Amino acid sequence: MKQSVPQISEEESLIEFPCDFPVKVMGAAIPEFHQCILEIANKHDPHFNPDKTKQRDSKTGKYTSLTLIIHAENKPQLDALYQDLTDCELVLWAL
Repeated sequence: MKQSVPQISEEESLIEFPCDFPVKVMGAAIPEFHQCILEIANKHDPHFNPDKTKQRDSKTGKYTSLTLIIHAENKPQLDALYQDLTDCELVLWAL
């Protein structure tokens, strides 16, 4: 069962906003996973560039990880992004 993302106040964050922020997401190596992640990224970052996304497949080819670069304006934006990623049934984990 997936858990919600813990909330940390803006003052507790070690991230200086705005910034380009890498997000790594892992799921099954299926086209739907890749498409779903790109849609979520576009929802939270209107300037998201899918060409900067890096993909790495597992040795067996069963799983894939995507590293996205999100332009983060503030902590609530990142919190909402992570919540949507963890809510997606195709996502195994997001860091």
